[in-house]
Amino acid sequence: MLKAESSSSDQVKVDISLSPRVNSAGINAIREGYTRYSPNAGTLELRTAICHKLKEENGISYTPDQIVVSNGAKQSILQAVLAVCSPGDEVIIPAPYWVSYPEMARLADATPVILPTLISDNFLLDPELLESNITEKSRLLILCSPSNPTGSVYPKKLLEKIAEIVAKHPRLLVLSDEIYEHIIYAPATHTSFASLPGMWEWTLTVNGFSKAFAMTGWRLGYIAGPKNFIAACNKIQSQSTSGASSIAQKAGVAALGLGYAGGEVVSTMVKAFRERRDFLVKSFGELEGVKISEPQGAFYLFIDFSSYYGIEVEGFGKIENSESLCRYLLDKGQVALVPGDAFGDDSCIRISYAASLTTLQASFERIKKALISLRPAVPV
Repeated sequence: MLKAESSSSDQVKVDISLSPRVNSAGINAIREGYTRYSPNAGTLELRTAICHKLKEENGISYTPDQIVVSNGAKQSILQAVLAVCSPGDEVIIPAPYWVSYPEMARLADATPVILPTLISDNFLLDPELLESNITEKSRLLILCSPSNPTGSVYPKKLLEKIAEIVAKHPRLLVLSDEIYEHIIYAPATHTSFASLPGMWEWTLTVNGFSKAFAMTGWRLGYIAGPKNFIAACNKIQSQSTSGASSIAQKAGVAALGLGYAGGEVVSTMVKAFRERRDFLVKSFGELEGVKISEPQGAFYLFIDFSSYYGIEVEGFGKIENSESLCRYLLDKGQVALVPGDAFGDDSCIRISYAASLTTLQASFERIKKALISLRPAVPV
């Protein structure tokens, strides 16, 4: 049974403006008449540019017929799950997870197998836990690095251990969600799973333009992988939405033309995100009863506030879980946050810092004021 999902739990507005060059490409596409249907898998121009990007930035080689461009990376992920999973298959998902992963598995009549991670391990999957949960029904492992909602980044050595396990199970594929790859804070680095020895043929790589290029409204993403799987994704798309916007694809070509890793536009954005992250980590770290794993990428904090659970608040009621704490902070502090139970970890709350530093400073002060009268139910 599918669960209802709040749009606020997975759609976050990025406040950074993209390059004028990208905007101009979209405007020129309209003026020059690129307003008709595009090929279902995407224009050859964009797929060729994506191949070049994946080769130069990620060290993985594809041809245009191994790429499908979709209306956002979200569509690419869903089509991949539908293409490779049969009823009764198992989809392994580390938690905390992006809210849509388990529901996408259910849409394919597959069973989501949730593997918990620990904040003390930076929310990274334990290879031993993975290996002990693989069965003959295991079909897909979904990895997201940098992660939504935790901002965790998988080190190469850990990915290599996971790859060794995957190699023992020929039926198990890996869907590598790399949408946040360029929003990463040194010394952390990004490794594409398909670039690891022997993993190319077992990996479906998903990426897009919404995060690194702040092109959320353009709705443009893509998937790359072995031709047989990509052909199946292409068939599903041809019978659902058909190709992505021709105008957005012209803008996508311009975005990839900004240079390695998006050039100065993306580096400026990452610098701003890092400043915001540092402010929030320091500020929340000074609050009583709060546990934080410092994010190495993306633009989220996934903070453990569970020490505040169990407190009875006059005029509000009992704070029982992440949902009720978020309601309390909304009521008392007028700040909207996302409960962690939507991401598979009820002890935490997700905070997005895709907003101006001034806004974040004001929001923190409201949260602090709302919590200051509460005392942790469990000594820390």
